[in-house]
Amino acid sequence: MTAIPEFARSAAAFVVVLGVLVFVHEFGHYLAARWRGVRVEAFSIGFGRAITSWTDRRGTVWKLAWLPLGGYVKLHGQERPQDVPDEVRAQWVPGETFHDKSVLSRAIVVAAGPIANFLLAMVLFAGLFSVLGTPFTLPVIGSVVADSAASRAGLMVNDRIVTIDGQPIGTFEDLQHQIAIHPAVKLAMTIKRDGTDRTIEVTPDSHDAGGHQVGLLGVRGGEVEYRKVSLPEALWSGVTQTWTITADTFSGVAQMISGSRGTEDLGGPLRIAQLSGQVAELGVASLISFIAVLSVNLGLINLFPIPVLDGGHLLFYLAEALRGRPLPQRAQEYGFRAGLAFLVGMFVFSTWNDLTHLGLFHWVAGLIG
Repeated sequence: MTAIPEFARSAAAFVVVLGVLVFVHEFGHYLAARWRGVRVEAFSIGFGRAITSWTDRRGTVWKLAWLPLGGYVKLHGQERPQDVPDEVRAQWVPGETFHDKSVLSRAIVVAAGPIANFLLAMVLFAGLFSVLGTPFTLPVIGSVVADSAASRAGLMVNDRIVTIDGQPIGTFEDLQHQIAIHPAVKLAMTIKRDGTDRTIEVTPDSHDAGGHQVGLLGVRGGEVEYRKVSLPEALWSGVTQTWTITADTFSGVAQMISGSRGTEDLGGPLRIAQLSGQVAELGVASLISFIAVLSVNLGLINLFPIPVLDGGHLLFYLAEALRGRPLPQRAQEYGFRAGLAFLVGMFVFSTWNDLTHLGLFHWVAGLIG
């Protein structure tokens, strides 16, 4: 009986999360198009038949469609002239068509979608930090990995690290830094346990990381606190948090491409829907943070130089700017076909990962067995 409410909750949260992300992304395209003098014919959240629609005084049709897996902005004259019949081109208004604009203007319109996603993340993080404060992880041990340097040294859950070789440790990140720069080096660590300071010796394990050695302790952080900050500090923290997530996401993708990291964490719509429901249960702040993280991911992925995505269009515009003329039509068509095939393959692969993560195949195997 609980499965239906849980499914409904996840579906509702998924629609809200994806709706916000898609609206902001497409609204970025919309505002940039208006700025560069391009008429916007349609603005749609979702695909397929419209649930509701209306036309504003500028002639833009705003639609809410029944399939909430994306959205689009239809620009006036967005098609290439050679791809549409004469009667369609005859209805184009000179000076308001997308392809009449300069390479710079077209690039601005295309790039505005991902940029809007990054700005959304900054605003959401800044809002959370201004209300709740900036989070930081205390140097308190939440768990100890078996057969690690920490377990051999006798570190225990709830131990608070005070100093390492005389260096004060204020956050869990301070602890990670001091350990990382001292691989296989014996360190004097002051800890607070049950209200009493103790000094123990610990020798971090040495781990190869891209050709150089880093220290590993074998602990995970547990407690998080929030520090009240001013509005300017919250705004700056929103920017830095967005940058950190962008760098981490890019690093994770690079590791998957290089093979140093598995692709089992690559999820699709089903995983997002499941996580949306779970995060929604944790409260509004958690849901806002989740939307901000996904917004960064959406913005970054759309900037990848894959034809069909915004980054692929920007790549074509860069080539056009360098050559002084667009790439040959056949080269663009092949690029879009390859990009579409790649995206379909990634969708199938991520959905397979989602179904595996949800245990569908294990459940089917149990029925067969």
